[in-house]
Amino acid sequence: MYDAAEPLTVRAEAVVDLAAIRHNVAALRSRVESAQLMTVVKADAYGHGMVPVARAAREAGADWIGAAVLDEALSLRAAGDTGPIFCWLTTPGEPVGEAIAAGIDLSAAAPWEIAELAGSVTDRPARVHLKIDTGLSRGGAVAEEWPALLRAAQREEKAGRIEIAGIWSHLANSDEPKSPVNEAQVAAFVSAIEVAASLGVEPPLKHLANSGGTLALPETHFDLVRPGIATYGLSPFGHALPSAELGLRPAMTLRARLAMVKRVPAGTGVSYGLTWTAPRPSTLGLVPLGYGDGLPRHASNSAPVQVAGQRRGIVGRICMDQCVVNLEDDPAKAGDAVVLFGSGANGEPTADDWADAAGTINYEIVTRLGARVPRRYVDTAEATG
Repeated sequence: MYDAAEPLTVRAEAVVDLAAIRHNVAALRSRVESAQLMTVVKADAYGHGMVPVARAAREAGADWIGAAVLDEALSLRAAGDTGPIFCWLTTPGEPVGEAIAAGIDLSAAAPWEIAELAGSVTDRPARVHLKIDTGLSRGGAVAEEWPALLRAAQREEKAGRIEIAGIWSHLANSDEPKSPVNEAQVAAFVSAIEVAASLGVEPPLKHLANSGGTLALPETHFDLVRPGIATYGLSPFGHALPSAELGLRPAMTLRARLAMVKRVPAGTGVSYGLTWTAPRPSTLGLVPLGYGDGLPRHASNSAPVQVAGQRRGIVGRICMDQCVVNLEDDPAKAGDAVVLFGSGANGEPTADDWADAAGTINYEIVTRLGARVPRRYVDTAEATG
């Protein structure tokens, strides 16, 4: 496991442990029996770096890689990934023909999408996963429109322009395993599969499970599972069922160096709006990260950090490029390391702690980190032999 106490020489960095990625993929695979496993790397692998994560996931046995948008999927192919890739979010007029030619599986939820995919085919049929809306009310065909989608796909398959590769949907409440919504969605999904079979559509892949489903709802596994956040060692259940209890290892550690340290008297206001005032003489440290780097401004006056092994708090408003930590009476100097979040193994805050401070979820904390924060990749398995 990566040691967040390692010396730091740059302004800030997000360290991604590829050994943790491989560990998590293997742990997720152990949760499923005969189902295949898709590692979802959308949004630059939830901020961790799409190409390095995809490679690590393949090394750990991921059968598929999942990308939300065409640019992501095509970038994976350009980076040398030759395995199965699924991409599910397109809009009218996008260059789907490039994805078809690259052997990328695509999604369709309406007859116009089937027509657009069929019309973009050149030397190979489009591999298509038909999406049914089972209750999330986001993408997918509603039950009343499902037969029309199936028939449109059948016509193009008979013409040799598409291949129906799968039927799929997405869970709405899998982060609450006991929610009755999960049971209702499974029932709706099974019903859609039965309707498809009655029309002669029986593709080899049926898939529904995301991270929550993979970890806690075996009835959602079907032929393929699609874990996302769990790949990165973060629990979809938050503090209710922490990563460690799931056998997952958080892969990202966000660190920075103090840009300045100063002693201030009692009554000193801090940052824009002076929303925090020092109750007594205090030592303040300037952290050169802010909402321009992806820190949530909503975490002002509440987010935790670790300095010299001690938990301390962000005080005042988080600014675009910087924020301030109250070091109380701790000795400190410019250049000292600050751990904003990591695995928690050494007492440092976690992405869940920052999510609590900002009133959001751990997904957003890691995904929103911007390009101004360099990613550095380590492999603790290689380092430890």
